[in-house]
Amino acid sequence: MYPPMIQKAVAGEPEAVDAVLRYYTAHIKYLSMYKGHINDDTQDRLKAKLVEAILKFRFDR
Repeated sequence: MYPPMIQKAVAGEPEAVDAVLRYYTAHIKYLSMYKGHINDDTQDRLKAKLVEAILKFRFDR
């Protein structure tokens, strides 16, 4: 079974989605680095893609 926080995030609960975003913040910042600086546009796009993926995710596949 999946962790309850993931189940709540997939169901669209804002607090759970925010918790998942906070969990991945460090990795998103790492992926957003360009020439030693965090690229805010890239960071925003990665966060948006993560939220989109969370809301599209289905457990029954």
